[in-house]
Amino acid sequence: MLLSNNSKTATQTTSRTAPSKLDRSSFVDTVSHRPGSVILYPGKSDMLYRVSSGLVRIHTMDDDGNGLTLRYVKPGDYFGEEALAGLDRQYFAEAVTDSSVDVMNPALMTAEDNLIVTTHLVRTLERAYESIYRLVGKRLRARIAGELLELKDTALASVQPGGETMIYATHDELAAAVGSVRETVTKVVGELSREGVISAGYGKITLNNEAALARIAAE
Repeated sequence: MLLSNNSKTATQTTSRTAPSKLDRSSFVDTVSHRPGSVILYPGKSDMLYRVSSGLVRIHTMDDDGNGLTLRYVKPGDYFGEEALAGLDRQYFAEAVTDSSVDVMNPALMTAEDNLIVTTHLVRTLERAYESIYRLVGKRLRARIAGELLELKDTALASVQPGGETMIYATHDELAAAVGSVRETVTKVVGELSREGVISAGYGKITLNNEAALARIAAE
């Protein structure tokens, strides 16, 4: 309990003292990317990247060539953080939608910049823990429901006239994100559709009942 209270206090202190904006003197360029374009390949890393608009997918491949989505990077979030430690990159970064990405030189970052980036990376790590828990501790049905809710607040989603959220994602993309295969994901998506929780079409899924999805994700 004491550790929890200390952690809470430290977090509150950081939020009060952390600067809200980066010093743009560390920005090297802003680059636009079309959907499907690969922004980064595995290998040497020397720059840090921040998504200004759109959505970027961080993914890797197993020995059999199957893709696995590690995380999605939303506007305001960073990737390429291995450059801060001089480590080689082990993943691909790909634009999912039309995206604008700020390129930053870590060597030009101020102490305030480093604090902002570190705070963002801590939050990213927390979300990564949640994703790992879903993958290893949840049934596929719950993982798919959780992933759909995660995608709800990205550039892949749009609000329909009736107020429902439509997500533009294929079964292959869902499978890569939840650690499964397309055939099994298609079966679960069909079950959720028959229950009326979602409606599935070609390359798109409409969230009809987000409260029900949240309950399923928590199972």
